[in-house]
Amino acid sequence: MKAYLSLEDGTVFEGKSFGSQNDAIGEIVFTTGVVGYLETLTDPSYYGQIILQTFPLIGNYGIIPADFESSGISASAYIVKDPCHEPSNFRSEGTLDSFLKENGVVGLYGIDTRALTKIIREKGVMNGKITMSPPTDADCADAQSHAAARAVASVSSSTIEKLSDGSHRIALMDFGAKRGISKQLMDRDCEVWSFPYDTPANEIMKTSPQGIMLSNGPGDPADPANKGIVDVVRALSETGVPIFGICLGHQFLAMAHGYKTTKLKFGHRGANQPVKDLRTGRTFITSQNHGYAVVGGDNSSFINVNDGTNEGMDYGASFSVQFHPEACGGPLDTAFLFDRFIERLG
Repeated sequence: MKAYLSLEDGTVFEGKSFGSQNDAIGEIVFTTGVVGYLETLTDPSYYGQIILQTFPLIGNYGIIPADFESSGISASAYIVKDPCHEPSNFRSEGTLDSFLKENGVVGLYGIDTRALTKIIREKGVMNGKITMSPPTDADCADAQSHAAARAVASVSSSTIEKLSDGSHRIALMDFGAKRGISKQLMDRDCEVWSFPYDTPANEIMKTSPQGIMLSNGPGDPADPANKGIVDVVRALSETGVPIFGICLGHQFLAMAHGYKTTKLKFGHRGANQPVKDLRTGRTFITSQNHGYAVVGGDNSSFINVNDGTNEGMDYGASFSVQFHPEACGGPLDTAFLFDRFIERLG
């Protein structure tokens, strides 16, 4: 069945549909990962976005629930050059097409994904709308006016939950947390408590945490809807309990310390982003998924080697990074940061 992608600048791509056959709208972002499509699809940080895979063949090792980063798909749609319909993997429990159908997610394939990626690299990220019928001027207007609202609230957990037992009690603020974060903590003998995004600071402190983890998540950190979160993070910072922030958590912690954020032209998404440790001069290859960055920072600890943007901050007892040290389907070069966090616990 034919399907169409209309960009907000009026460009139209014609391809074919797979997955759910509905219309979809969202900000189009590309990711350069060669593997890890399952972790990408189930990453809540992609909430409301249309994911574009630059690697041409996607789905060749099937669907493996044990590798999911969340229980479902938060993205609006998925664009690939060539989806594999006959995966080969002893762990596979289904196809990419059936997985998208089960989650009600629209898939588009057969378009020139390289040309689309070049448009985004040159013009910056932009909204798009996928339709099952030839697009109209109204579809282009829909793309131009679209804006995702209350992204964090849409993917955060709704109840306080104890995830594990252990020797180190950690409070995990869930802004759309990937399962890999809690797994890394559990592997280090941590008792992990998960808290919804809107939990007051005093409620979190009632559990007497030895450390606080700020998770990844979707959307613009400076969205007015996130002001309450920043206030909570500021209050938690004032307790003196060590904090470790990842991705959106890194941005919230920086904002709580008075820093601002800015939107990047097309973001950093993929498993090959180089970052430099400013203390040692060593460069690490990291997995990333973000469209915003912290501006400047006297407390900077890491920078992106490609564009010089901020990739980490260190405040003494607390620290944060823009990249994903818990990455699965990507390099684990920086997993030692979880050990650093444990070392700073009181």
